[in-house]
Amino acid sequence: MVYDAFVLLSFGGPEKPDDVMPFLRNVVRGRGVPDERLAEVAEHYMHFGGVSPINQQCRDLLAAVRAEFAGAGIDLPAYWGNRNWHPMLADTVAQMRDDGVTHALGFATSAYGGYSSCKQYWEDIAAARAKVGPGAPVISKLRQFWDHPGFVEPHADAVRASLATLDESRRASTRLVFTAHSIPSSMARTAGPDGGRYEAQLNETARLVHAAAAPELSWDLVWQSRSGPPQVPWLEPDINDHLESLAAQNVTDVVVSPIGFVSDHLEVIWDLDNEAADTAKRLGLGYARAATPNVDPRFVSMVRELVQERTGRAPLKRLGTLPVWDDCPVACCPPPQRRGA
Repeated sequence: MVYDAFVLLSFGGPEKPDDVMPFLRNVVRGRGVPDERLAEVAEHYMHFGGVSPINQQCRDLLAAVRAEFAGAGIDLPAYWGNRNWHPMLADTVAQMRDDGVTHALGFATSAYGGYSSCKQYWEDIAAARAKVGPGAPVISKLRQFWDHPGFVEPHADAVRASLATLDESRRASTRLVFTAHSIPSSMARTAGPDGGRYEAQLNETARLVHAAAAPELSWDLVWQSRSGPPQVPWLEPDINDHLESLAAQNVTDVVVSPIGFVSDHLEVIWDLDNEAADTAKRLGLGYARAATPNVDPRFVSMVRELVQERTGRAPLKRLGTLPVWDDCPVACCPPPQRRGA
């Protein structure tokens, strides 16, 4: 297979206050979520001036990937398109068509399987190509990378660095807590033809990071960023509830590692650096939040290695044992059943 471009696929985020509500409406389109509920979420963005960090993080990653490609002799023009805010993927696909691109490789800023984290990007690609129409380039999504050294090792180093900021005399009562975005329980059960793929991959990443960074500590995988009607079950426990539980167990300090994320975007800095940090302070827990890979050189090299792997120029590189694949079955990871908000 001959590929003639690369495209970074991401979620998107507002870059000024006037963008916030239109962006949030894009996120929940088709779900019937009223503006009153969105206004509550909008306050999180307004706390940071109406700007999400994610778009700038994508620009930084794209610039780093271009430099990495140039250094490795990979002659692929690099583009960027989002699901929910500009640059929208359909506009990017139109530009790619106008530039003569016929078959691109797509890298999504999510390491895991599941509907929102993987399958929806396939749907984004199909919708963008349909909107552009004749001549729209084919986009083949690169595989999930939950256990790639370029993803695991930066997380492990960040855990070590955070652990070093806590009181070493209390190490025996320190806990390592991994977090990821919660999803509806029904979606978790159907995440892959074998079921439970999202949780299984996250648990494998957690085990790998724990073994590399802090094997002497006990660890847990918990959840953050829950949304949706309260009557719909989501994966639990929530990070804040879990901190309450740990404090009751005489844990004195926690390192929180957001392994569900590739960059320090708004859900990380709001949910963990504000809400969870405040909970820990109230409980008297020592608290340190580990960084995400962002543009760590190993993560950037991983993107290049995934491209070379797909083009037959590099071997498969991974640390785990769960199945890995390039193309998902049509019935893989169905969308959740939406209920009225």
